[in-house]
Parts: sequence; structure tokens; C-alpha cells
Amino acid sequence: MRAFINLIFCFLLTCAVVAQDISIIPQPAHLVKKEGSFVLTKNTSLIIPDEADMKTAVFLNSYLKRFYGIALTVKKQAGKNSIQINTKRSGEANGYTFESNPDGISITGATHAGSFYGMQTLIQLLPVQRSSPLKISSVRIEDAPRFAYRGMLLDVGRYFYSVEFVKKYIDFIALHKMNYFHWHLTDDPGWRIEIKKYPDLTNVGAWRNKTNIFQFNDTTAGDEHYGGYYTQEDIRDIVQYANDRYITIIPEIEMPAHSLSALASYPELGCTGGPYEMPEKWTSYLDVFCAGNEKTFEFIENVLDEVMALFPSPYIHIGGDECPKDRWKTCPKCQARIKNENLKDEHELQSYFIKRIEKYINSKGRTMIGWDEILEGGLAPNAVVMSWRGESGGIAAAQAKHTVIMTPSRYCYFDYPQKENAENVPDWMKLTTADSVYMYEPVPKELSKEASRYVLGGQGNIWTEFISNPARAEYMMFPRMSALSEVLWSPKDKRNIHDFKTRMMMQFKRYDLWGTNYCKTFPDSTSSAMPTKN
Repeated sequence: MRAFINLIFCFLLTCAVVAQDISIIPQPAHLVKKEGSFVLTKNTSLIIPDEADMKTAVFLNSYLKRFYGIALTVKKQAGKNSIQINTKRSGEANGYTFESNPDGISITGATHAGSFYGMQTLIQLLPVQRSSPLKISSVRIEDAPRFAYRGMLLDVGRYFYSVEFVKKYIDFIALHKMNYFHWHLTDDPGWRIEIKKYPDLTNVGAWRNKTNIFQFNDTTAGDEHYGGYYTQEDIRDIVQYANDRYITIIPEIEMPAHSLSALASYPELGCTGGPYEMPEKWTSYLDVFCAGNEKTFEFIENVLDEVMALFPSPYIHIGGDECPKDRWKTCPKCQARIKNENLKDEHELQSYFIKRIEKYINSKGRTMIGWDEILEGGLAPNAVVMSWRGESGGIAAAQAKHTVIMTPSRYCYFDYPQKENAENVPDWMKLTTADSVYMYEPVPKELSKEASRYVLGGQGNIWTEFISNPARAEYMMFPRMSALSEVLWSPKDKRNIHDFKTRMMMQFKRYDLWGTNYCKTFPDSTSSAMPTKN
């Protein structure tokens, strides 16, 4: 009996070793393990026949140099002891095949982005110990993303994050085979993008008198003068950095609400004419852009012109959320607009505002995205809806044949606590564990097969009311971002929470390799193999 138990134990141990040996997140669509392994050394060649794949080669060499101290010689002709990356421009959109054996590795992308994703798989097959031989298991993988949109948001309106950290955030997106960076650039407490035509947006709107507006386990000391912004040169640099990683940056310029930083800079754009002050504490602000003032639309169009010149993204996000109507109800200009445009009420005034902005964005060849409040009063004709207040907005938009990005706060807001008994948590913030993120299904069951086609994908969000520094942002991001990446990439029938948790054992070690802060727990897990809580 004891011999039998020992045999079972050895078998389970072997399975665990194999599981950790091949521990790819997100899980590939098809993976076959073979015998043997390839050993990557400083003498290994990196074969890049297509110049367009040099971005992928540069990323790989940068990763190898940083974490393993080696860089590979790039060549055009294949040979033994080589890694070949080739794009054939055929097959499933952004898919790739990956084949490794003792002689070398071949990555073939259906697109250049597909080749880049295949390289990310190679990175995840590397050992997580810097001093280990760089053995890569022999495998054959055929893989492609489930959803076209796989995004992450970073809010820099509440707290300003350096160019260095923004680039690091983009690298995290790339390492998880995600492809959109939603950059929330403006909000009540801060305007973070330089607009040449309106210098006071950053002279005034980028600064406030206190930093410690919020708490929730983030006790950064308050300063008397806090802020920052990105110059247009910074933004061009970051856009190129993201492009080199096949990531599209979607800028968000908030309107008509969340606009106090703009009103403090240019008071004539508000209903009362001000004066307005930059906020020193977190609350709801009644002052929004005046929808009855033609100068408001002139201002917004001029701002959008500069924004669109900086960001080549096909999408421009205009917010559209949480707009109080109090000022509009008592504003003579807004009431005149309602009367002259034959609008029913202030909700239709918001719809008028959004539709007018959308028409301008469309005239520039771009598509507008807004939070699900843009459904109120009638949806703009070509708008993409980002559903955050649950799934109902996304369901309604998809049924109306509008493209939808699912990001319900219950599963996708990574500013929410991820551990039980977190202190200073507001009542409205629900516990959102890595388990619950992983179990989320972006296509609601209420949608028909036809309507389901309008679900473009999903997105995780780092809102920073309670997150004032990079270490805290990373802690709140991981491991939930890893869970979401698999939700958005892997085939639905390939997702398995128990297998995911096993693979996360290696992912935690990758976080350590990267020097990344993270929450060392799966709060819902019953597995004794999970790391202990902080």
C-alpha cells in the first residue's frame, strides 16, 4: 500500500512539474507537449526575414537582456540553434503557430501582431530563475485571440503617473497579449494633456492644492501643490512605444461632466461662468460644460483636433458618464438650446451634446466611444458603448446593433478590493477577486447569436481615486489582469479555474522576476498550494 501511495505521489509531483514547465497565460487554443527541449544561449541566432518583424525582435532582445543578461544576434537566414520569427499574412486574425524542438524554435504569425503574440508565448516558456539554463520545452501551439478588443485602462486624472510608469504599464499589457491601452487623461481633479491652443488647461487644470484626497489603504502624504501633465512630445513618444508593441492607445477626454479642471482653466465654458476651483476632496461636482454655449463646442472641437493629431487610434473616447443636470436646468443658454432644438428635457440635451461631438469625430474619420450613460436620451448613430454599470447597457446596445466593449465594474474595476477585510473600503466597492474576474463571461447570456457579434471584447480598469503611486497600482492590477487576459484571449471551452490557478504558481514567480508588486493570494481558493496572504 505504501509503495502504491508513493507511486501516486510521484505521479502527481510529475504532473505538477509539467504544469509549471508549461505555464502560459493566457492559455493557448491548442497545445501539444513533445519530447525534449531547446536550450537558448548567447550563441542562438534570431532569424527575422521580414523587416516589419524587427519590432518583435527588439522587444524579445530587450527582455532577454534585462532579465537574463543576453541579447541574440539578428540574422535573415535560418539555421540550427535559432529562433525564427516569420509572418505569412494568412490564417486566423492575429493568430500564430509556435513550434519548438531541440534544434530551434519557429514562430509564424498570421499578421505581424500575431508574430508578436507568438514571441510573448516564447517569453512565458523561459525559466523564471535568472541563473538557470534557458531550456524551452518542445511544444506545438496553434493559437489566436477570442476577442478583437483586449484592453486595460489607466486613470491619470486623479493622480499623475510618470512617462516611465506609463511605458511599464504598456509592457504589462503586451506581456499579456492585450492590445488596447485606454488612457483616461482628463477629469475633475486634473487635466493631463498639453493642448497648445489652450495653455491654461495645464497651467491651471493640471494642478491642485492637496494630493491626499482619498484613502483606501493608500496613505501617501499630502502636498500643498500637486499635479503634472504630459507634453505633446511625451505623448508622441508613448504612442510610438505602444505601437512598437502592437497596442493602440485610446485617449479619453471627459465631457460633458468630469470637466472641472477645464472649467477652472476657462470659466466661460461653464453654465455659471465661475469662478471654479480645482477640487481638494473627492465628491460629485455639479459644474459641467455648458451645452447651450457655442464656445463650448468650439473649445471641444479645437481640443479634439490636437488630440486626434497625436493619437492615430480609430477610437476617441469622450466619457459621457455621470453627468448631473442641475446646472443645465437653471442655465438660460441650456434651456434655450432645449427649446430651439425641440428637445424633451435635459437627458435629450445630453444626447444632443454627445451626438454633435460624435458627428465631428466621425467627420475626421474616427469612431467615438462613450460609457453606457450615452444611451440616455438616445444613442449616437455610430457610437461604441463601453458598458460599466453592469451589463444592461452593453446588452441594450448590442441588441440595437451597436458595438460594445464589456467592462462591468463588478468584474473589471481593479480599484475594487481583491481581499477580504480590506480597510477603509467604501460600501459601493464590492470585493472583486481574481477568481471572480476569471469566471466572468463577456458575452451575456441574454444576447442572441447575432447580437453577440457586436461584443468587441472587454477591458480592465485601474481607477486611481484610491491609488496614488505605481507600487499600489501594480498591487491592485495583479493577479487580476492575468485572469482577465485569459478571459479575453482563450477559447471559452479552454478556460478552467483550477488549471489557471496551477499555472498562476509560475506566474507569481514571473511577477517576482519582473520586480512587480502584486497581491499574493487567491481569496476564493481552497487550494493549499496557493501562496499565503500578505
